Amino acid sequence: MKKIMVIGCPGSGKSTFSRALHKRTGIPLFHLDMMYWNADRTTVEKSVFRERLSSAIQKNEWIIDGNYGSTIELRLQACDTVVFLDYPQGICLDGIMERRGKARTDMPWIENENEEDEDFIEFVKSFNSQSRPKIIALLEKYSDKDIIVFKNRDEADDFLNQI
Repeated sequence: MKKIMVIGCPGSGKSTFSRALHKRTGIPLFHLDMMYWNADRTTVEKSVFRERLSSAIQKNEWIIDGNYGSTIELRLQACDTVVFLDYPQGICLDGIMERRGKARTDMPWIENENEEDEDFIEFVKSFNSQSRPKIIALLEKYSDKDIIVFKNRDEADDFLNQI
């Protein structure tokens, strides 16, 4: 477990899990959101994002948290371990509500998120029917990887406590 990707629905706690895993293992942590977004809430050019991601992937050890479907297969090819936070929609929606108004170290902007983004909420609501099947298909394609699937926060916490 040296090259780890952490994926799951927004609100599942990918960044929180990744920070805890980093703290326990010392493996360098990279957040895809930090690679993709600018501090002014605009996005970087695709070439810049891919360059940043490639730089991280070339390292001997890493934890990369985030989905970003356009690069998920690239990370699957490079990783040795996948952690999939495969939680029910309600847990993820609760996670989004719980982080509202709190500082986030996984995003490049300073101010807290206090507003509800309807498009984002709709994406979360459709994640299990739209994005999850694509993720499952890719995990089946890369079944040679160490794939760890958690169905709830207690399972993820138990795993972290055993490290």
